[in-house]
Amino acid sequence: MLAPTTKRDISEEAKKKFIAVVTDANFDDSQTGRLVYSFDAMPNLQSMPDAVISPRNTQEISEILKICNEYKIPVVPRGSGTNLCGGTCPVEGGVVLLFKHMNKILEFDEQNLTITVQPGVITSQINSLAEANGLFFPPDPGSMKISTIGGNILENAGGLRGLKYGVTRDYVIGMEAVLPNGAVIRTGGKLAKDVAGYDFTRLFVGSEGTLGIVTEAILKLVPLPETKKTALALYSDLEDAARSVSKIIANKIIPTTLEFLDQATVKVIEDYVKIGLPTHAKAVLLIEQDGPPEVVDRDMKKIIEICEAEKAFSVQVAKTEQEAEALRTARRVALSALARLKPTTILEDATVPRSEIARMVGYINEIAAKYNVEICTFGHAGDGNLHPTCPTDVRNHDEMERVEKAFEEIFERAVELGGTITGEHGVGVAKAPYLELKLGKEGVEAMKAVKAALDPNNIMNPGKIFAKASRKRVVVSK
Repeated sequence: MLAPTTKRDISEEAKKKFIAVVTDANFDDSQTGRLVYSFDAMPNLQSMPDAVISPRNTQEISEILKICNEYKIPVVPRGSGTNLCGGTCPVEGGVVLLFKHMNKILEFDEQNLTITVQPGVITSQINSLAEANGLFFPPDPGSMKISTIGGNILENAGGLRGLKYGVTRDYVIGMEAVLPNGAVIRTGGKLAKDVAGYDFTRLFVGSEGTLGIVTEAILKLVPLPETKKTALALYSDLEDAARSVSKIIANKIIPTTLEFLDQATVKVIEDYVKIGLPTHAKAVLLIEQDGPPEVVDRDMKKIIEICEAEKAFSVQVAKTEQEAEALRTARRVALSALARLKPTTILEDATVPRSEIARMVGYINEIAAKYNVEICTFGHAGDGNLHPTCPTDVRNHDEMERVEKAFEEIFERAVELGGTITGEHGVGVAKAPYLELKLGKEGVEAMKAVKAALDPNNIMNPGKIFAKASRKRVVVSK
C-alpha cells in the first residue's frame, strides 16, 4: 500500500536540518521564492511548495532525502518545468529540488562514445558539444533549448528524431541515483551489454520523479550523419497525408523525421514565424532523412514518389540548410504559436501504431465536431505520436467540460486502436485518471507495488501517475 497522499508541512526542526545541509543560501521558503515553483507548463494547475532547496552535490541530496523520509515530507525534483502533464507541480506541498548547482558536463569520452552529465545540464548543450566533435545526441524534445537532461530522463522525452533514433530511454546507459531513504546507487555503465540483475536504469527513465533522484547520467552518443535532406509535402486532404506516413514506413523507409501538421496549425505557425509556409494546404508533412549521401538520395526519391501517389499536390526539397532549419524551427514552435490564440492551450499526445494514423486523425476530427471544440492536430506522425491541441479558455466552464469529454474520447479511441494515453509527455497529474484505461486495474496495481517497495512513505512526487479514481470504462490495448 502507498502511504496516504495528504498535505505534509515542514516543521521548524526539519527546516533547521535542511539548512544545516545546504546552508541558508540554498533554502528558500519565502512567498515569492515558492510561488515561482508552484506551477509548470500544464495549464490550470498550481500548488505552493513549502520550500525550495538547491543541493550542490549527491551527498546533499542523500541527506535531504533522509530528512524528508524521516518527517514524511514530499519531494518534487524539478528541471525547467517545461513538462505538460503537471509532473513538477507540488500538488501536496513539500520541497521542490532544483539542480542549478548540478549543471556540469562531467566527462566527454570519445573512446566509448559517451558523455556523463549532471541533471541540471540544458539538453541543447549536450547536442552542441557532441556535434562539435562529430558526434550526435539524437533525443531532441521541442523544449531542448531550455529543458534539462534530468527532466528529459524522468519524462523519457522524445522529439522530432524519435522515429529513426528513438527517445531518451534509448540513450541513457547508466546513472547515479538517490533512493527515497537516502541510499545512493549506480546502475549500468559505459557498456554495450549488461544483464546483471534488474534493469534499474530503464526503470528510472520515465519514472517522473516518483522513485528517486537521478544525480548523474551516462549518455550514449552516435556518429554525426554525413548528410541530410528535408522536404515538405502538401495535401488537400488530411487522410491522404496520414496514409502517406503509413506507406513510407511500409516501404521499409525510416526517415529521421516524419511530422504531420493540419491546416489550422500551419496557419497559426505561419502567422507566428512568417517564413512562407503553405497555409492553403489542408495538411503538411515535414520529412527529413539523414545518412550517407547515396542512401539519403535514394530514400528521398522514393518518399517523393509515395507522397505524390497518395495525392500530395506538391513535394519540395529544401535547397539549403537554412531553408531546412527554418522548417524544423517552424515545427518546434507549434505549441508556442497555438498558445497565442486563446488564454488556455491544452496539448495532448495520444499515440497509436503507425498503421492507424489515418484512422486516428479521422477520429480526432469527428470528436472535435461532436463536442463543438477547436482541435488543431500536429505531431510525430512517423511514430504514431499525435498532438491534438485545443485552444480554449479555462474561464468558460461549459467549453472546458466539452474539451475534457473530447479528450477522454480521444484517449479511448487511441487505446482501442492499440495505442496509449501518452507517448512522450508523461502521466503526471493530467493523465493519471486515464492510466487504468491503458493498463487495466492489475497493471496499475503492479506499478503501485514497485513504487511502494522503493518509496514506502510515498515522499517522491506524490499525487503523480496514480489517481484516486480512474475515468470511466477500461479498454486495455491488446
